[in-house]
Amino acid sequence: MTSAIVLPLPTGSEAAWTARVRMALRPEFAADRLVVGVNDPAYSAGPCLVEGCQRLARGHGMCAGHHARWAKAGRPDVDEFVASTDPGWARQRPNRACRVEACGYGVARKGLCQLHAQGWERSGRPDFEQWLAAGPPPIKAPVAEACHVPGCLLWPQAAGPLCHAHHSTWRANGRPDPVVFAREFAALRVPSDQVIVLARLPEPLRWELAYVIQCRHDERASRTPPEVVGRLVSFLLEADVPSLRDGDERSWRKAFTASGRRDSNGRGLLVYAHQRVADLAAGSGWVAEYPREVWQLRRLGYPGNLTLDFTRIAQPWLREATKRWTRQRLATGVGLEAVRRGLTAVTRLAGYLQQARIDAPQALTRVVLEGYLADLSTGVPTAHRRQVHIGQLRGFLEAVRQRGWAPLHPTAALFTDDNPPRPQRGPRAVAEHVMAQLEAPTAIAAWSDPAGAVITLILIRCGLRVGDATRLSYDCLVTDPKGAPYLRYVNHKMNREALVPLDEELHTLIRAQQARLTAEATAPPVLFPRPTKNPDRAIPLSTSTYRAALYRWLESLDVRDEHAHRVHLTPHQWRHTLGTRLINRDVPQEVVRRILDHDSSQMTAHYARLHDDTVRRHWDAARKVDITGAAIPSEPGSPLADAAWTGHRLAAATQALPNGHCALPIHKACPHANACLTCPMFLTTATHLPAHREHRAQVIELITRAEAQGRTRVAQMNQDVLSNLESIITALEHPEENDES
Repeated sequence: MTSAIVLPLPTGSEAAWTARVRMALRPEFAADRLVVGVNDPAYSAGPCLVEGCQRLARGHGMCAGHHARWAKAGRPDVDEFVASTDPGWARQRPNRACRVEACGYGVARKGLCQLHAQGWERSGRPDFEQWLAAGPPPIKAPVAEACHVPGCLLWPQAAGPLCHAHHSTWRANGRPDPVVFAREFAALRVPSDQVIVLARLPEPLRWELAYVIQCRHDERASRTPPEVVGRLVSFLLEADVPSLRDGDERSWRKAFTASGRRDSNGRGLLVYAHQRVADLAAGSGWVAEYPREVWQLRRLGYPGNLTLDFTRIAQPWLREATKRWTRQRLATGVGLEAVRRGLTAVTRLAGYLQQARIDAPQALTRVVLEGYLADLSTGVPTAHRRQVHIGQLRGFLEAVRQRGWAPLHPTAALFTDDNPPRPQRGPRAVAEHVMAQLEAPTAIAAWSDPAGAVITLILIRCGLRVGDATRLSYDCLVTDPKGAPYLRYVNHKMNREALVPLDEELHTLIRAQQARLTAEATAPPVLFPRPTKNPDRAIPLSTSTYRAALYRWLESLDVRDEHAHRVHLTPHQWRHTLGTRLINRDVPQEVVRRILDHDSSQMTAHYARLHDDTVRRHWDAARKVDITGAAIPSEPGSPLADAAWTGHRLAAATQALPNGHCALPIHKACPHANACLTCPMFLTTATHLPAHREHRAQVIELITRAEAQGRTRVAQMNQDVLSNLESIITALEHPEENDES
């Protein structure tokens, strides 16, 4: 991640500061009046829905004028209104003419011109419609043929050059030169809600706000209507502040609230403006940011407003070593979350050293660290968090010693066995009967947003972490030489690219998501763009937004567990579910590791342990019979249960049989070679019934053929096998009869 280097501004030079701000401004943002185009992604919501109108959309997708006209019409259906209304603005629409036929004067009152209105009144105000039908006396046309305002066809008022309505407007505007007025009135003016006026602000505040407007435009991360900027201008004028550099975020928020304004958009823009101006003044890049005690990561090119605070590390040598370690990790691509954990670990150590009055690096010995580990065991009770904490400190101490950042004591080190044993975690996979409810086609169709449904299926079937799924690139689909589809994604935890196979259905759904994105615009860089404040669709959907939608979806489905309780789950549980499913289907552990992109086989082995437990439960619950059909007692909770299970696993691994298991201890020799069905050590379950039935048919055929050929001995030998098969099949098919006997 790179950022331009901008050195901090020397203090005490307002002229230099003003010059710097103006140098950062592009000419189009340095004007007194900034006109916002209707397609500006940062300051406009698009043009008015009325075709032909070029003003900014406001309420219900219409400009202020058409919205007022729509409200005055009784708020009819928006689509019907925008299709039928006149696209012209009020000043562009022709003024109404007098209702008297052949009269070309404009309306003064009662739908009549001034002269005809006076005539109707002098007639005693008769019925208006009858008076019109009777035909009022004609009026002589004026000398001038039409109003001087271009496009207006009404007769001019009296001896003047303008019609009645334009004459009234001319008087209201101070009676300027009629020719100039007529020309300017006809010109297409930019509405006031599309103009940002900064000329009233003093310098350098005026140029600072112009720079902020430029930054907002360039970032294109959110829309800020011009009226919000106008309200901020009003606040700054009332506050009478010389510069946005002054104060901090808290003081600006407090001042805005104290002004009595309840405008969250204006307050947010004010804080943003202070940040951008402060960044310009402070400079950016490592040269400017490293000496500070609180690093603003946005000045180093990171998105958002995250910070790294070193002020809680009281020891100067430890603070400097921590800053160098942090810079080195950021420069080498270590994830920001890992960097923050490292800073947290060192900060806690600094607090302990301050209490123990350890000020010099030479005083940090193994004895001191052992005391700190004891303190950590009580202050951080969670074993996993202690492991993370100790691991970060161990890496820090090694880096300090290797790079010579501080003269540590030779014994200042932490070792692997300083970590507490991590408790064995229980299974986090979602139960299969719950998954059956979630994966039902009707449940997937219940998603209001198809993008949410696609993300959910990716999490379930591909096992991605939710942050990796929401940040998938648009071109995430690849195929191998045989045409099999794969999903390409970035494993952000491991900071590497990975591939996972796709089924055809999910491949089709991802294609459909891509088609939706390109239906009305060019392809965005991400597959799931954030739906709001994202003009370029370059910002991916946040995990918090997806989680909120997921929980709403789960609530609408009313999914219940085996105890009829409402199901609560996290997206990461689907990753555990996929791993457990794959292991239970006898997918090799190394294949599962690659599918889930685990860094080591240790995590994948967790799913293998779950698989062994699953098989064990089925073994305990299964009905087992010997060659005579007698049931073999099973006591899952007995002291010998684990030993019996171990023996079964050894036998299954070394003496696999197609239709059962051998119960002979592994160290004994078998006297019944290839004759298991006559062996008293043979055990079987209902799982092998199809094999037993097929074997019985083969034995009957063999006996029949042997008897026909006169081979009595062969027939007798297989008769015992047939008898045992009959007993086994009967016992497994009708266990209740065998139990009663």
